[in-house]
Amino acid sequence: MFDRIDHIGVAVAPEDLEDQIAYHRDVLGLELVHRETVESQGVEAVLFDVGENHVELISPLGPETGVAKFLAKNGPGMHHVAYQTSDIVSALATLKERGVTLIDEQPRVGIRNSRVAFLHPKSTGKVLTELTEPAH
Repeated sequence: MFDRIDHIGVAVAPEDLEDQIAYHRDVLGLELVHRETVESQGVEAVLFDVGENHVELISPLGPETGVAKFLAKNGPGMHHVAYQTSDIVSALATLKERGVTLIDEQPRVGIRNSRVAFLHPKSTGKVLTELTEPAH
């Protein structure tokens, strides 16, 4: 069902985003490979390569977004883990059959025109989980 871990999402306050970009690039030596505003999810997302996987910094565009609420409750840090799949619709159907609570019944457009869907943390050991199918 899953091909690999695609990325780890890290929530970052808007005022700290540029410092975190510099830290990941200049201190950790990671290559910044993509930066995009994802209006539909209310975030600015920045991807760094780590082998074939990524670290994704996500920063809220406004106070009412899910990431802003996460930051207010938890502070900055790990937000989610994302698994890559070649068939997100099938993966969602299988997970639903297995009793997993879906946040997204159908995939939506994510970063780099990928298709994404989220699983509810109450079904995944309290870890927000994203499924992602790369754009073809």
